[in-house]
Amino acid sequence: MNQIQELRQREDRGLYQVAPEPEITSPKGFSAAGVHCGMKRRRNDIGLIFCDVPASTAAVYTMNGFQAAPLQVTRQGLAVEGRMQALLCNSAIANACTGEKGLEDALEMRKKTADSLGLSEHLVGVASTGVIGEFLPMERINRAIPALTGGLSAEGCGDFSQSILTTDTFTKNAAVVLTVEGKEVRIAGTAKGSGMVHPRMATMLAFLTTDAVIAPESLQELLHEVTDETFNMITVDGDCSTNDMVSVMASGKAGHSPLTPNHPDWPAFRRGFAHVARELAQMIARDGEGATRLVEVRVTGADTLTEARQAAKAVVGSSLVKTAIYGADPNWGRIICAIGYSGAAVDPSTIDIFIGETGVVQKGRVAAFDEEEARSCLQREKVLLTVDLNRGNHEATAWGCDLTYDYVRINASYRT
Repeated sequence: MNQIQELRQREDRGLYQVAPEPEITSPKGFSAAGVHCGMKRRRNDIGLIFCDVPASTAAVYTMNGFQAAPLQVTRQGLAVEGRMQALLCNSAIANACTGEKGLEDALEMRKKTADSLGLSEHLVGVASTGVIGEFLPMERINRAIPALTGGLSAEGCGDFSQSILTTDTFTKNAAVVLTVEGKEVRIAGTAKGSGMVHPRMATMLAFLTTDAVIAPESLQELLHEVTDETFNMITVDGDCSTNDMVSVMASGKAGHSPLTPNHPDWPAFRRGFAHVARELAQMIARDGEGATRLVEVRVTGADTLTEARQAAKAVVGSSLVKTAIYGADPNWGRIICAIGYSGAAVDPSTIDIFIGETGVVQKGRVAAFDEEEARSCLQREKVLLTVDLNRGNHEATAWGCDLTYDYVRINASYRT
């Protein structure tokens, strides 16, 4: 970690605190539930987040041309007034590429949930994840909805977090606490993602909640910015899913004046929000299917922020780099190759590359380095690769994982 990054982290820690129990229901006004309805063999497979008031809401969606029916329904509802009060999510079946029936099923999920909660339909969002091309078992889902709405509680966060998982090996949760105008504000999030993850606007399912007072327009702008810094900077396998979405609901129950970029406490809120998103993004990268290591790639000295991001994502997404990390092979040629095709402007005579703390390339030429020392850096649970382009003042960080034999095994039998 360089000196600038250390100073930033120290400054961030003074603006917010990491919550010891990262629960999606910790912000005021939120409850959740999750149950098993039979789409999976045993685990919870359908869940619900609820806010007791219409919450300011923002969302970003996959850039895949085949957007699943639930995303279309959620976008339609948010277009009415930018607010949501409930979000129903199922796993196991994606309800993607299912035509008119898939859209009807998503609308039915929304209506049944709205009726059960006594809400207008546009205040209910829906999300699905799982196998593409299969129809939802609507009888089972409809039976489960009353159990969900009747079982909502502040303690239901764990059941919800489990209900959205597919090939994930653990639930993913993060939360922070900060103050706005002297009043406590909480930001929390939960996510799923393990395979079919690639940085294209949104990269999985992630649900964030906060009790901050913030208008939908300001929240949407913030979510776009932070998504570009976090969720859009991860990749597992280069595949962009049909169902991916990141959403955030703000209850406004903290009771301060509305947050905007001009508010004096905006920097604290923004950095706390970014922390939650970054933690969730890193957990998704760490839990890549079959992964054994989290990989962090930092690119500094780029001409522009866009080029820094391009270079970082090219390295972390390279199958050759990922397999070299799995094999603990300090093959720096694969790193420099990825930088060269990334689209970032480079000068081959100025690039420096580090594997962990070990400098392996200096001014574009191989450096004298200890192979075993570099190999040891690649065997850590978190592998750090640093590339200094030595051209400008822009930097970016991307996250991913290694590529193992288990990735092939898991995806060769995904439907079974």
